[in-house]
Amino acid sequence: MQKIPLMLATAGMVLARDVFRNDSPTGMPICGKETVLTDALIARLDHLDVQSIYVDGHPLNQDGERKLEDLLRDLDHRFEKVRQDPLTSKLYDIYADYLKRSMGE
Repeated sequence: MQKIPLMLATAGMVLARDVFRNDSPTGMPICGKETVLTDALIARLDHLDVQSIYVDGHPLNQDGERKLEDLLRDLDHRFEKVRQDPLTSKLYDIYADYLKRSMGE
């Protein structure tokens, strides 16, 4: 899941969270989770002054973000001396899986 500015949204992206007016989670949602975005829906959300949305996966690399390969390489480096320990190895696997899922793989 990735939070992106609405102006970077494209048709075909899928909402990962409900969209509320003014990013306030109180009240009725404007658009529901798992909705596939269309150009018309993006225009409507823009008209309602929605500034950002959460989408499935990690479709955009924004300024300052690191790529999945870089994150996994850093993880390998951090765990290289303790990977032999079964519990630490399990933690490594859990964290690597989390990174892959959160980055859309």
